[in-house]
Order: sequence, then C-alpha cells, then structure tokens
Amino acid sequence: MKFLKLPVLALAGLFTAVSCAPTGQNTTVPVNGTTEASTDRLVFCHFMIGITSNRQSAADYDDDMKRAKSLGIDAFALNIGVDPYTDTQLNFAYESAARNDMKVFISFDFNWYNTGQASTVGQKIRQYGSLPAQLKVDGKVFASSFAGNGLDINQMQSAAGTEVFFAPNFHPGQGNFGNIQGALNWMAWDNNGDNKAPSAGRNVTVGDGDKAYVNALNGKPYIAPASGWFFTHFGGEVSYSKNWAFPSDLLWYNRWFEILNLAPRFVEIVTWNDYGESHYIAPLASPHTDDGASKWVMDMPHDGWLQMSKPFIAAYKNGDKSPDKYITEEKLIYWYRPTPRNINCDSTDTTMDGSPNNSSGNFFRGRPNGWESLQDAVFVVSLLKSPGTIQVASGQNSQKFDAPVGASAFTVPMGVGQQKFALVRDGKTVLSDTSLKDIVNTCICGIYNFNAYVGTVPAPSTIDKLGPAGLSALQQGLRVSCPTNTLGLGSVASATPIPTPSPA
Repeated sequence: MKFLKLPVLALAGLFTAVSCAPTGQNTTVPVNGTTEASTDRLVFCHFMIGITSNRQSAADYDDDMKRAKSLGIDAFALNIGVDPYTDTQLNFAYESAARNDMKVFISFDFNWYNTGQASTVGQKIRQYGSLPAQLKVDGKVFASSFAGNGLDINQMQSAAGTEVFFAPNFHPGQGNFGNIQGALNWMAWDNNGDNKAPSAGRNVTVGDGDKAYVNALNGKPYIAPASGWFFTHFGGEVSYSKNWAFPSDLLWYNRWFEILNLAPRFVEIVTWNDYGESHYIAPLASPHTDDGASKWVMDMPHDGWLQMSKPFIAAYKNGDKSPDKYITEEKLIYWYRPTPRNINCDSTDTTMDGSPNNSSGNFFRGRPNGWESLQDAVFVVSLLKSPGTIQVASGQNSQKFDAPVGASAFTVPMGVGQQKFALVRDGKTVLSDTSLKDIVNTCICGIYNFNAYVGTVPAPSTIDKLGPAGLSALQQGLRVSCPTNTLGLGSVASATPIPTPSPA
C-alpha cells in the first residue's frame, strides 16, 4: 500500500477528545457500531491484487482461500487499482472463492482511483456484485476502499444498479459519514496523527482511532483493524521511496484483546499479502511479484501470526472476551527483528543513495523513521491448555516464565546468536525448538531490516520461501551480495538443548 499523506491538523484535531483505550458493552443489540451478537460478526483480510499479476488461473488463489477459511476468516477485501490485469485477477479470485466456500469483495484503492470516479466505482461493483462469491451484508453488495473521502455516494449507488453496503475508509472529520453504511479504520498502529510513529506529546493510539470511528459512525457498523507489524524501506531504486516503521512489538497480541473487548461487527486484518509494508500474514510462497520488498521479506515468514489468530477469531465470533477455551493445539509463537536496532548500516543501505522524490513526506535516509519506537526484544506468546513453564534463550539471555492456561505473552531482551524456546511441565520438556533465524550484529543484505521474523513451536514441516517472481527485484539497489532463501541452511537441529535459564 502506498500511503496517502493526510493533513496534520485534520488528524491531530480528530483525536483531541477521545480516550486512550476502547471500551466494550455487554448488550445483545448494536451499540455505537459494536454488538455482542455473534451471528453477524465477520472477519475480513485485506488482499493486494496489485502484486498478483503473475497468477495464471483461479487455482493460484486456492491455497490462500483454504488457509484463510480454516482460521475463521470470512472474506478477502480485494484491494484494486486500475492495472490492466485487474479484471483477470478479480475473476480468478472470485472463481476460487466460490469453489472454496469463501467470500470476497472489492476494496477500491484511492491511491489509483480518484473521488471524481464515482460512476466508475459503481460500475465495477455492478460487474462483480452478482457473482456467487460476492459478500453481501444485510442483503446488499458489500464494498470498501482505502481512502476516498469525498466520493459521491449517490452517484456510485446509481451506477451500481443495486443496493450497496458501502463501508469505505473515510476519515472522521473529513469524509461524509451520512450516506455510508459503515466505515473501515486503516490505522492499526499507534501513530503521531500524521501517519508516522508517535512522538513526544503526539501519540494517537489504535484505541483512540476506534473511539473516533465509533463516534463518527453513530451506531453504524465499524470495521476495526488488526495488524501485526509495519515497516517499509524502499530507497532511491524505486519511484515510490518510503522508509518508516510504526511501533509493533506485541501489537498483534494486544490488539486482539482490544478487539474482544470492543466487540465491533466487523474486523479487518491488515493485511494478507502486503509484503512491502511488512504487515503480511500470508506465507511467503503465496504467488506474487516483487516490488522490491524481497530485500526485507526474504527468509522472514509471518504465518505464525496467522496460526495465533485462530482462537482469537473464534472468541470474537462467539462474543467471548478470552480466547482460552478456543485453544485446541498447544504452541508457542515467537517473533523478533533479525538485528539490534543500533546496528550501523549507513555505508551499504539502499536508502542512502539517490535523491528520491519525497513529496509524500514518507522517505527518510538510513534507519526507518520511528525506529526508536521498537524494542530490542524477543516476543513470545504461549497458547496452552494447561499451565507450564516457558523457557527462552536469546543468545546469552536466558529467562523462564510461569505460563497459565490460555494465551499469555512474554518479552525477553534481545541477544545476538541462536534463539531457543521450550515448554516444560513437571520437569519434562513438552515442546522445544531452535529458531532457523539467528539474531546477528551484521547488516543482512547490507540494509536496515526492521521486519519481524515469526516462528512457531512446534515448527512447520516445511520452510516457507519466496518464489522466483517474489525475488525478482532483490538485487536492485543493493550494494553487497545477498544470497537467496538461506533460511535453514546450516541451521542448528531442533533437538539442541536449551540452556538452563535464570528466573525472570
């Protein structure tokens, strides 16, 4: 996603009167855009069509559809621009969704559309609205957007030729909420009110955003965002240079608990496959082209976050405040950045060269803007059916934690070297593994990589890798050699003993 730059004053003023945390209400009817009734709750996941031009048939979407459905995701929000392959890929996606019992809907990206194209938007909705896989809510064809404040809703509805449940990413204080049926909040990360990481005196939390949208919607359904990470690092080698991070750390874990308390009618995971901004939860192997993101995505799987979401999604749909009783398989999910944040890569980093256009305000040289908001830490979430002891060794830093039944999160200071994890009960090791990704104090591929590596215990049976198309732009702009798909080569076997940790 190539972010639009939003006005500072509009966003800063938007949140001046809101609280810092969402609140839920125990009721069986919709209140302020939220509801405790589980029957109408839906989970969406944002899917970028713009990087799928290499898909050759509907079968290329089948794994995405099956994987998402198995975890409780109801529909993909198909983000589209105006590319020549858009209709081909939309038809593939709709066909695959239909045969895999999934739903899909179009999300119009107003980086590429403009708000004067209401009729064009409506005509595209008409084109796909009658297909079997089209999501319908309250009997209406569902559609959404990224941005789009100012779109003529009446003109769009007229061109669609059918009732449309339009829930766009309009912004409180900017878009007209009177003629829409709901709204999506895209900002799934704490920020400064101007699309960057929080700064001194300027911290707009995700909960602040929840409150602002719920108030603006005044009882209409709210699409609450959930995301695990944000880091992007495009340098002068491309025309869309941008380089910043949002605070993420334990965001994925904490945000799901916020959602369980908020109880919105809809949730949208941001995203399935936006590798360029590091908030993907799809496998690396999901077919896609390379916009240059392979530099920080290669060997950095995230599908452990996908697995972690399953009990939370089940709890959300059933109106529960805890995922604990929905845990059917014990596991540990862990993540960390591959290098300490103070490592110096200025001499080889791709953002140090060239004079890229920075009219968006999104480009910075060297470390990403917002790098200070991320901890040098290893994060571990346990999903347990009975209590146990979690042991973590990050390099020479070893700690253990008493973990209760259910979902719990733990943080260990980052240490250079191997990363080891274990679950112990009654002195016996129940689960253990050594991560395939060491933390190192060198510049991987010569760049600042603030993406997260996500692993699980037990480990997956296969190593998730980018395909050839997903690696095609890897070398562009690099100043050092960068071997491809090295994860697991020469790694320590999972049976390596974990050091005896000291108490936390």
